[in-house]
Order: sequence, then C-alpha cells, then structure tokens
Amino acid sequence: MWSGNSNKMKTAKVETIIGQNTEISGDITFRGGLHIDGKVKGNIKAEDDSDSILILSEEGAIEGEVRVPNVLLNGQVVGDVHASDRVELANRARIEGSVFYNLLEMEMGAAINGNLVHQNKKEKRLLEYQSKPDVVDSNKTSSK
Repeated sequence: MWSGNSNKMKTAKVETIIGQNTEISGDITFRGGLHIDGKVKGNIKAEDDSDSILILSEEGAIEGEVRVPNVLLNGQVVGDVHASDRVELANRARIEGSVFYNLLEMEMGAAINGNLVHQNKKEKRLLEYQSKPDVVDSNKTSSK
C-alpha cells in the first residue's frame, strides 16, 4: 500500500477509512481526512475552505467526480478531479478525466487521460477586489 510523503503536504487527520473489501454506491461528503482502499461509485466532495484531504491507495478506485482541496492518488479515478489546493499523483495513479489544480506533483508512471487545467487559489479574488477601489480613488484624485 502506498502512503504519501507527509512532509510535502499539509494533511488533515484521517478520520474515515473505506476498506479494501468495501464498495460504496452513492455520493460522499466529508470534512477532514478520507482514506479509500475500496471502491466508490459516486461523487466525493469536501468543503473548499477546509484542509480536507482524500487519499486513494493503489487498491482504491473511484467512479465519479472528486472535489477535495488536497488529493493524494495512487489508484484509479474515472471522472474529473478538482483540487483547490494540491494534487499529488503517485506512480500507479490513473485518471480518466480532467484534473483542475492549483499545485500539481506527478511521479513518473502516473497517467492522466484528460486535460490538466491550472487554477489559482481563491485568495487572488480578494486581491483583485481590493485593487478596484484604489483605481477609483486615484481617478477621483487625478480629475481634481
């Protein structure tokens, strides 16, 4: 079984484990850490503003969309992966779908059959919002 390098990624405590002999049909919503050794047929979602993490081992498989801030994959995902913070793909990771990420680390041997789409973290919106009033203020000053 693969385990991610905990020095690289800030991780939440794993609170939920789906065992190797378990198959779940349906969507999963969680907060914190979720470790999957089994199979999930459904979407997996965590709160965007959390430090939640999904760890999919070599034995694990997901058929559905993944929306989790931090993702460590070494199993198979059939569906898009959305990670607002970081995606780490180990050498046996297989993704049939697009990966939307802020930071991406991919080991040799990992495979993605889809698009890689870089997305900046949401904090950038706050900076853009703060800059707009400054532009308006400077225009008022220059017109006097």
